[in-house]
Formats: sequence, C-alpha cells, structure tokens
Amino acid sequence: MKTLLTPGVCLLAFALLLHTGVLSPSPAFMSSALYGVGIAGLMLAWRFHSSRIFSALLVLLVAQRAVDYFSAGHVAAGGPGAIAIAAVGLLLPLNFVAFSIQKEKGFSFSALAPAALALFVEAVVVAVLCRPEAASASRAIHHSSQALPLAFPTQWAFAAGALILLIRFFLFRKPAESGLLWALAASFLALRFGGIGQIPTAYFAIAAFVLAGAIVETSYLLAYHDELTTLPSRRAFHDALLRLEHPYSIAMVDIDHFKRCNDTHGHDVGDQVLRMVAARLSRVSGGGEAYRCGGEEFAILFPGKTTADVLEHLETLRSDIEGSALRLRGPDRRQEPRGPDRRNKSMRGRARTGLAIRQLMRAPASDSLSVTASMGVATSGGIDSVAKDVIKAADEALYRAKENGRNRIETAGAARRRARTKSAGIA
Repeated sequence: MKTLLTPGVCLLAFALLLHTGVLSPSPAFMSSALYGVGIAGLMLAWRFHSSRIFSALLVLLVAQRAVDYFSAGHVAAGGPGAIAIAAVGLLLPLNFVAFSIQKEKGFSFSALAPAALALFVEAVVVAVLCRPEAASASRAIHHSSQALPLAFPTQWAFAAGALILLIRFFLFRKPAESGLLWALAASFLALRFGGIGQIPTAYFAIAAFVLAGAIVETSYLLAYHDELTTLPSRRAFHDALLRLEHPYSIAMVDIDHFKRCNDTHGHDVGDQVLRMVAARLSRVSGGGEAYRCGGEEFAILFPGKTTADVLEHLETLRSDIEGSALRLRGPDRRQEPRGPDRRNKSMRGRARTGLAIRQLMRAPASDSLSVTASMGVATSGGIDSVAKDVIKAADEALYRAKENGRNRIETAGAARRRARTKSAGIA
C-alpha cells in the first residue's frame, strides 16, 4: 500500500501547494523542471533497463510538447489546441495501459522498435488532425487556474485506463503500475486545466517525477525484496538487525526435505513450495517480520519479544505450514501411458496382464503436495548482546529440531536447561 499511496499523497500535496498559491513558480521554471525531470528519468530508465518507464516518459514529453505546439499559446474551442488535447487525452491512457501490459524486454532494438513506430504513427495522426496554422509571433501563456471541460470520450479513456492500471497493481504489486497510474492522474489534471501554462506544465512535471520515482522504487524492491517470494531479502534482514533493541527474538525457519522435493518434482514445483511457505510466513502473528535469507531458509524477527512470548505464534505458524497443500498440475509424465500398444496381437494379452499387476503394485499418485518446517528460536541475552550470537543460537536450535525429527520448534533456552540437568545428574 505504501507503493500505491505514496505517489498519490505527493500529487495531492503538490496540488494543494499549487492551487493555494503557496507554490507559484514561473512558467519558464516549470518548463525547465519538466524537461529536466523527464531527461533525468529517461537516463535512470536506460541505466536500470526499464524500457516500459522509458517509453512512458517519452510519450509524456511528446504529448506535452504536442499540446503546447498546436495550442500556440491559447486553447480555442474547435481549434488545433482543443483537438490536440482531445487526441492526447485518448492516446495517453491507451499508451500507458499498453506499457503496463507488455513485458519488460530491456533496450534491444526488437524491444524498442514497436514502441518507437507506434509513437511515430500517433504523432503523425495528431499532426494531421490538428493541421495548425502558422504559429503566432506572440505566444501568450495561458495562466488560468480554472478547470476546462474535457470531451466525454477523453474522460472515459482516462477513467478506463486508471481502472485497468489499479487492477493490475493489485494483481502484480509492481511500482511501475503505481507510477503509471498516478502519472496518468497528473496528466489528466494537466489537460483538465488547459494543457498549457503554469499549472498544466506543473502537473506534467509531477507526472514525469512520479514515473522517475517508480524506477527508484523498483530498484529498491529488487535490492531489498526477494523476487520469487516477495519477502524482504537478506540485505533487508541485516539492515533490520541494526535497528533491534533488547529484548528481541529471532526464529530461523527451514523447509524440511526441500532438496528431496526439488529432485522428485522439479524446480518449478520447488519454487511454488517456496512461495506457498513464504505466504504463510508473511502472515505470522505476534509482531513478527519474515525474511528470506537464501534457499529454503527464512528468518523471523520479533522486536520487543522473548522466547516465551513468541512460541505460541510460532506453533500456529508451524501448524499452518503443515496444513497447507500445493495442488500439482498433473501426474508425473513418466508414469502415464505413452499411447496405443503397437506390439503384435500375441503379446497384447500378456502386456495387459503385466500392466494390471504394475498398477496394483503402484501407489496412487497424489495430486497435492504438503511440506513441513523446522524452527529454532533464541532471545537476546541483554543490552550488550550481539545479533550475530542470537542468530547462531537460533541456528543451533534449528539443527536440533531437524535432528529430533523435524516439523518441530526448538529453543536455545531449552538446550541450556538440558545441559545443566545432564551436568547435575553426573555430579
């Protein structure tokens, strides 16, 4: 939700400052800001291989330039400026939705050529529709802050585009969809306030800023979140350790027999298992935060909690993982019949008999897969305790859980108590 709402809050705050007069930049400054942010965003998109945001920024800059050029300083009903606004209002949402749907393909010629060709064709269409007269020598800048009515198809195009982008964000939770959504909203406001002048140019600038911010947000997610499970990654885990204060607990979680699962069912099923377990870990109660440390190993941080505080929550989590099942797509192809028997008729009787015997001896194939997890938990020993030592103690408890039969929780404190009991017995 932060990824979705943060650009919207920034847009709202910017609109309030702009319309209340607190922020009153000159048109020349806003024009410079627009192209400065746009060029910086294009460079970021190129550096981080984000062809979708690159294309969206390019379309946004071309759209603003088209409205400014064909308006010639004023927007008259039925004039070239009004036609340009109507054309941009239809094409901009269509382009943003197309960029959201297409897959990220980098900056190869085959990836950029279709977008470049489409942009060229759209520019030609807008130029033919507008057919502006010679630009006036005096280009009076439109300073009106009053909203201008947009054509009904334009309003529907923006509404439909925003709805599609919002749905795609909730489906995929990607910053690019959020950036495209709020950039589309800012572009709508730019056209709503006339398309040219101080306020519309400011809205186009904030649209470019939102798209550039989506690149930064995407880079952050790639650096601090695991792409497969969407959980925070090892780097985020180490950063969180620096902020911990005594008391705190750390639980280490490992999927039981995960290598055997990969060898039996393949890595695609293994990835599905990781996503299934990660979904359960993300819902851990008790104030815990789950991280993927690598492979099938996860960690859960419980700030301000002791082992006694978190055991019940970990047991609920362990039971939830044990009770989850992954539905497989189908039986192993190696066990399926390979087609009609093409052997001679004298052998078919014995073949059918042998097949029946093998089917009786073979256990029925299950169409679902269940896994379990072992856990080890440790609590900080004092104000001067080091997180590395707490992790080591939790790891040792995890190894004991595996040695004692798996699908269980072991605590570091229990091991120390058993050691003291054993020493007392020897004495």
